[in-house]
Amino acid sequence: MNLSQNARGALMMTLAMGVFTTNDAFVKMVTPDMNTGQIMFIRGTLTTIMLVFLARHYGVLHQWRMMFQPKVLLRSVFEIGAAITYISALAHIDLAVAATILLSLPLAVTFGAWLIFKEAVGWRRWLAILVGFAGVIIVLRPGPEAFVPASLLAVSAVFFTSGRDLVTKRIASGTPTLIISLFAGLTNTLVGGLLIPVMGGWNPVSLSALLYLALAAILILAGYLSIIMAMRSGEISFVAPFRYTSLIFSLSLGFYFFGETPDSYMAVGGSLIVASGLYAFYREKVRARTIAAETLPRTPQ
Repeated sequence: MNLSQNARGALMMTLAMGVFTTNDAFVKMVTPDMNTGQIMFIRGTLTTIMLVFLARHYGVLHQWRMMFQPKVLLRSVFEIGAAITYISALAHIDLAVAATILLSLPLAVTFGAWLIFKEAVGWRRWLAILVGFAGVIIVLRPGPEAFVPASLLAVSAVFFTSGRDLVTKRIASGTPTLIISLFAGLTNTLVGGLLIPVMGGWNPVSLSALLYLALAAILILAGYLSIIMAMRSGEISFVAPFRYTSLIFSLSLGFYFFGETPDSYMAVGGSLIVASGLYAFYREKVRARTIAAETLPRTPQ
């Protein structure tokens, strides 16, 4: 895997984190006035329209049948679960807190790779996973006074998103990114529409709210494309740590738009999550080098 592929994957991951976090900020702005289903429906409709035009422009729309590959279908199930839980979490907890919990995603991906795909995980990475999840518990502040139950929705979003990323890595390389993204947009729109009556019905949409969701749709589109390209480019051990740039974006946007300031729980918990995640990726890189060295042909003496 050459440097240019790694650099491209890192750039796409950083871009994805920036646009996803900004999308989260715009979504949080409208949560007081709309339910999760309505937000998914409006944002999903706008995103899908743009994706259809892009897919047609780049000549891949005729490959729409590839949407129904089992792995693409499964990816969208995880995507829907992540959207429902995370948008619901944003309505009740700080943007920075939600984003900090989401930083445990690489550890959840490692755990999922072991659980589902039987990938080897050494004791050092297991320790990093435990420390990282301990950081999540600290951020959650599990006490009767400070604990916010809605923060568990952000934890659920971590596991849905890790499932999405694990499946994305295993979708056939010949499947166009736009087709994968288009199916995600379509299914989110459909499920969002079905959830509207369940979650309280349709609420009036102000011009400002529509503008925020339009901007969110543009950003979520950029995020869809960037995250898929990131996960399909470069070495995952090199690219995935760039997820932690989301902490910079969330702290900045949370302070600017919502006046949020991180407390000591978030500082300590977030530090543990980031440190353990980076160490887990470091150990993965060491393990990959060891395996590569062991498989090199021996030079006859």
